[in-house]
Amino acid sequence: MLRELDGRTALVTGGTRGIGRAVARRLAGAGAAVVLTGRDAQEAEAVAAEVAAESGGTVTGLALDQGDQAQVAAFMAALGENGPGLDIVVANAGTMGLGGVLQEITAADARGVVEVNLLGTFAVVQGAARIMAARGAGSIVLLTSLAASAGVPFMAAYAATKGAIAALTLSAAQELGAQGIRVNAIAPGVIETDMIAPFPRESLDEVAQRTPLGRLGTAEDVAAAALFLAGDEASFITGHVLAVDGGLQP
Repeated sequence: MLRELDGRTALVTGGTRGIGRAVARRLAGAGAAVVLTGRDAQEAEAVAAEVAAESGGTVTGLALDQGDQAQVAAFMAALGENGPGLDIVVANAGTMGLGGVLQEITAADARGVVEVNLLGTFAVVQGAARIMAARGAGSIVLLTSLAASAGVPFMAAYAATKGAIAALTLSAAQELGAQGIRVNAIAPGVIETDMIAPFPRESLDEVAQRTPLGRLGTAEDVAAAALFLAGDEASFITGHVLAVDGGLQP
């Protein structure tokens, strides 16, 4: 039985845990040959083997530090030159940074978040666009956040970068559509991953109670949205930011 992504190659950055791992598993299960990245080569390889076993698909793990834009550019160029092409990119890698009171966040702290979340994602999109433009087709899915529209106290740098990613999505979609490349984003709400571990459980329970669907999200909820936007069912959708937040309002 033909799976919807058979014959396609997908890149999932930040694919060793949480949302990225779930996305890699979902895309591989749909037939895509998946490359997932993480900062540590051994961890990326180990997770790739696990995801391949779970999904029955083909998964490769490679090291990539998204905070190093030169490394990202070289990595994407190598994929274009040496790989089988690139049909799908899910740019998931990101960091919340240290956070803190707005007046006390240092330039170095803010720069670290910007380099990973914004500049690193920008470099991934640039590299993907070069590869996909040569083929005249492709789907790029970025990860923004509910924080982009709602804000998060004590996470100003993180929220700012996620707002920038939403703007990047809209601009890239306008520019790349004529080359057959679709660009969309997912804005997760509060998702049960290790990223929210620092937050008090009572605060998270309160968020779940305020969410119309009565729970926090899961990585699989986001992965299902990524599969939809990556595939042909979304072939006339570009420049869209899809909220996966259970109806939680800013």
